[in-house]
Amino acid sequence: MKLRHALVSLGCTVALATSAWAADPLKVGLMEDVSGDLAFMGKPKLNGSLLAVEEINKAGGIMGRQIELIHLDPQGDNARYQEFTRRLLSKDKVDVLIGGITSASREAVRPIVDRTQTPYFYTNQYEGGVCDANMISMGAVPEQQFSTLIPYMVEKFGKKVYVVAADYNFGQISAEWNRSILKDIGGTVVGEEFIPLGVSQFAQTIQNIQKAKPDWLLMLNVGAAQDSFFEQAAAAKLNLPMGSSVKVMLGFEHKRFAPPALNRMHATANWFEEIDSPAATDFKKRWHAKFPNEPYINDMGYNAYNTLYMYKTMVEKAKSTKLADLRKVIAAGEACIDAGEGKVCIDPKSQHASHQMRLIAVDEKHKVNVLKDYGTIQPYWLGKIGCDLTKNNDKKQYTPSDLPKKS
Repeated sequence: MKLRHALVSLGCTVALATSAWAADPLKVGLMEDVSGDLAFMGKPKLNGSLLAVEEINKAGGIMGRQIELIHLDPQGDNARYQEFTRRLLSKDKVDVLIGGITSASREAVRPIVDRTQTPYFYTNQYEGGVCDANMISMGAVPEQQFSTLIPYMVEKFGKKVYVVAADYNFGQISAEWNRSILKDIGGTVVGEEFIPLGVSQFAQTIQNIQKAKPDWLLMLNVGAAQDSFFEQAAAAKLNLPMGSSVKVMLGFEHKRFAPPALNRMHATANWFEEIDSPAATDFKKRWHAKFPNEPYINDMGYNAYNTLYMYKTMVEKAKSTKLADLRKVIAAGEACIDAGEGKVCIDPKSQHASHQMRLIAVDEKHKVNVLKDYGTIQPYWLGKIGCDLTKNNDKKQYTPSDLPKKS
């Protein structure tokens, strides 16, 4: 009788503990810039996260746990990103960390996260190359964007390219990708300018472009101030074809500026609000019902929304929030969701997302036209050069000129 009583008591204890765990909220630490020069891109990221949390919680949460979203606004300041990362990890003890807009902010956060066993989701399109077991990347990367865009621009408009880029790791490494691809297809860089964030005057840059006589421009400028280029170029009647990995889908410049400032802009994108499919339409309907005053669903907001569903899928398949268990789901090729663009999966070797990529162009009235659907493109480059997170954790960002050393 005593033994039976003890077992019954133990069963009650386990049930109570399980119930308590299920009732305990799952803490999501979110760092997104909703003030400052990048706020117009960061606000949709917060909104996408809020929408996903609301939907997931209404549906019962993640493994029975409601999501508690803890959002902090670093205001584009990398020192704040580091401060807030430490706070969310050590004080708030979040189960997962999400966020960062610029690549500089990501690189400020990553070394701190790497000292923990907390998963970190970076939700943006970026210049690629990060091989880090703590980081899961949800945005598009160069092999999905530049490998399609740059050859098209050279074939369609010519071999002479002028680059205008933000002066930090995103702009610098993206420009390096451009040089590498152009070398293989016979293109030429006739000018490169790296502009500090916050600069808004481009008269000299426009004069330099006119003098160089390029066939087209590669626009890698970032932020509200640098986007002033488009109105100034239109006023100067520059009217050159443009290509970009960030315009339209991230900064929705075709909505923010009057036509024809974005005329002849081309981009390869996994998401833009003009996608016309049942899944995209359903997502847009739910978004605009919650945020009726938001002018555009950009790629950042879309990726932020998908990130929480990807995390939910991984936790429920792993039956755990531990990084090691989530990575087993990724390694098994089971980290997949159905999204507005199509199916999105996390690659086991690089922990980057596959995407359905489309080539889009903006006309003189700022209508977005789809020129080509490339289908699903895998994030293959890191695996090709030797990054394999199922075997080793490099904790490093590689570039075309800085590859893994062969053993």
